[in-house]
Amino acid sequence: MLEISHISKTFNPGTINEKKALIDVSFTLNDGDFCTVIGGNGAGKSTIMNAVSGVWPVDTGSIKIDGIDVTTLPEHKRAKYLGRVFQDPKKRGLKWGVSRAERERYREELAKLDLGLENRLTAKVGLLSGGQRQALTLLMATLQKPHLLLLDEHTAALDPKTAAKVLAATDRIVNEGHLTTLMVTHNMRDAIAHGNRLIMMSNGQIIYDVQGEEKKKLHVEDLLHKFEEAGGEVSDRMALS
Repeated sequence: MLEISHISKTFNPGTINEKKALIDVSFTLNDGDFCTVIGGNGAGKSTIMNAVSGVWPVDTGSIKIDGIDVTTLPEHKRAKYLGRVFQDPKKRGLKWGVSRAERERYREELAKLDLGLENRLTAKVGLLSGGQRQALTLLMATLQKPHLLLLDEHTAALDPKTAAKVLAATDRIVNEGHLTTLMVTHNMRDAIAHGNRLIMMSNGQIIYDVQGEEKKKLHVEDLLHKFEEAGGEVSDRMALS
């Protein structure tokens, strides 16, 4: 589970470029929660991801993963608790010293992704398509069942058909592994369709938090209304998604 308590983050404090990226943000993910995070540019979505993973230290507040206080831990020490997939990951591939049995397990998992990866175990990642790279990274980030999975707009650079396949694979992997997951996205339809909880952010704050049956009843128009109600600026990416 993830416990975020009253975290704040200001970039370039006291300067003309001061930006309050997070303002007293608190929420808790229970074990197995799959939470999508939606919001416009500068809403605080990526800052949340970077705060949890340790890229940026927070100014105030605390962050706990499975009851372990990681607030002051550097990024490399938090990595053992986390799996993370970025928008454009740079990975080296599947050339490890693994046994034949392990290789067969990887092949079976790759086949489930339905992206033609099962026969490309030794292929250089640079030769794979964007969708194949994302699916591969997703698989590698979850094989060891992390305490928390972070998905940072991991389908944003993909065409709609490939994005749908990667999201389908995401749902299956998260559900089968009962993985606690935080997924940032600009796509309102994806935010509604995936996971059991949705958080909307604007100007560094949570402006809407919905889950369960209430989330299932949501429509894009509902999110647009909530966002505009809070004074947020709806980007073309959000409105057209």
